[in-house]
Amino acid sequence: MRRAVPLALTIIILLAGCTEYQKTRMQSFVTPPFGSNSANIAPTKVNLINEEGKTVSERIVVPKGFERVLVEDGSFGNYLRSLPLKPHGSPVLYFNGDIKPAEVHVAVLDIDVGDRDLQQCADAAMRLRAEYLYSKGEFEKIHFNFTNGFKIEYSKWMQGYRVAVNGNKTSWVKKAGQASDYQSFRKYLDIVFAYAGTASLVKELKTASIADMQIGDVFIKGGSPGHCVIIVDMAKNKETGEKLFLLAQSYMPAQEIQILKNPNNDEYNPWYSIKAGEALDTPEWNFSSEQLMKF
Repeated sequence: MRRAVPLALTIIILLAGCTEYQKTRMQSFVTPPFGSNSANIAPTKVNLINEEGKTVSERIVVPKGFERVLVEDGSFGNYLRSLPLKPHGSPVLYFNGDIKPAEVHVAVLDIDVGDRDLQQCADAAMRLRAEYLYSKGEFEKIHFNFTNGFKIEYSKWMQGYRVAVNGNKTSWVKKAGQASDYQSFRKYLDIVFAYAGTASLVKELKTASIADMQIGDVFIKGGSPGHCVIIVDMAKNKETGEKLFLLAQSYMPAQEIQILKNPNNDEYNPWYSIKAGEALDTPEWNFSSEQLMKF
């Protein structure tokens, strides 16, 4: 019989594992601190950055021969490519206000990171999914699982129930009145970030294929170490059918959600491309095509 591991200890183990992987990756990806001018962006054969763009689709230009894939108004895909961005040249900030020293991004989402070391790895994908559903008023669809399997539903949180954690046991306790305001929703997300992660999220998602890739799908490696990136936009070549996509991530310690550059393809940077059976090499993690999943 496997001895039960307390939930708090499980979280510490997962965080430590991700940290060790981060140290290893950063040894092979060292760049100067990110500044405020365009010279800090990796050189490209064609400049695909519109410095005045305010959203993902406005800031990132598609390469010649490609056009953005069609998405329905009100869809998750449309929501992600319409996300607001901080001014061009903004550095990625950690939760404590420090600047992330490694320049791995081309843009930063204009979304708060909070003031605690919580929004990491898979949390960014969960955050964007939950924010989208909240904006649509689809509260009953907002739910995630803790690493111990406990399902935390926002609809339950709205009723005033709060989570009580005792070792590896989790339960609901009625502590507040009914509320659905954004401040209460944001507190709900912090609880999710504290007790969920790649190990739990990978069990909730559905397997996806490269051929059917869509905006909102994620590349995820669950466990310790583990990581997750989410596709926030896509484009397709009208003649060849080749697909390109943009990736966003958070990482450790908790940091602002950033759109990753592609250091391995100057021509399409920051767009990525992958075929079935290939590897996806991002600045701080390597994925396989088999690790694509969807909500």
